[in-house]
Amino acid sequence: MAIDAFLLILSMFALGYLFARLKALPENAADVLNRVVLHLCLPAAVLLSIPRLHFEWRLLGLAITPWLAGILAVGLVRLVCRAPRFRRDEYAVLLLCVALGNTGFIGYPVIRALLGEHAQAYAVIYDQFGTFLMLSTYGLFVCARFGGNAPPSPVVILGRIARFPPAWALLIGLTLMPAAPPEWLARLLESLAQAMLPLVMLAVGFSLRFQLPRGEMRALALGLFLKLLALPALAWGFSLLIGLKGEMLRANVLETAMPPMITAAALAVAHNLAPRLAAALAGYGILCALFTLPFWMWLL
Repeated sequence: MAIDAFLLILSMFALGYLFARLKALPENAADVLNRVVLHLCLPAAVLLSIPRLHFEWRLLGLAITPWLAGILAVGLVRLVCRAPRFRRDEYAVLLLCVALGNTGFIGYPVIRALLGEHAQAYAVIYDQFGTFLMLSTYGLFVCARFGGNAPPSPVVILGRIARFPPAWALLIGLTLMPAAPPEWLARLLESLAQAMLPLVMLAVGFSLRFQLPRGEMRALALGLFLKLLALPALAWGFSLLIGLKGEMLRANVLETAMPPMITAAALAVAHNLAPRLAAALAGYGILCALFTLPFWMWLL
């Protein structure tokens, strides 16, 4: 299953990149594909997996890990950036892109492909109660702190959460959705969830531009090392410490090993915080993750 999943990831990524170079699709194709995933595929994956989840105290570890990884990321970035020649905007981008991983758009389909449908619920817990809330609070705060805007108010944060379709799917999945829905509904949700991986990787390959920031190579290398190697190793140790086992442990480490979040990089670009570095962390992060994720899968 893992080999088939990575072949699918690589092929769709390459096709997206090829389509962009050949101008075979409209310029807004990636945006359209991402909206389809956001409004249909991600909610379907949440509705399909969450009602089947048997709640136990270890699930708290999945929700805590991204917050712990974020705290460690801040500490490590602050420690390293005390060295000279790191600009203020580079520091801000590292705070965003090292702490926030692409645990939704890429995490859901990759976990599903590598570990199976049942493990997708673990990715949902990690993403919705961890990464997404961090983006809506910590991410907005960093942009405001270093981008010159006012800190986000609770109303702004709640509004962002309320407008996120998977958050509504999570609420319905926790309250109204049965574990065994009608067969027609289960098939519909399954089809939408299975479409997520090819659509996401096609959109990623189509939209990314690999522009090497020559003057920001140290920051780029540091960010990718921390995000793809150091933080997953720390998450593995934390997972063992709190007693996570089997698929739950693997999902926890692999979610932590996801590349920097594209939305976090887009926020940095929108606030004019080292735009080339932010784009490079997102682009090269996904490219490097095609090698580091199999490495973590092999270790686990």
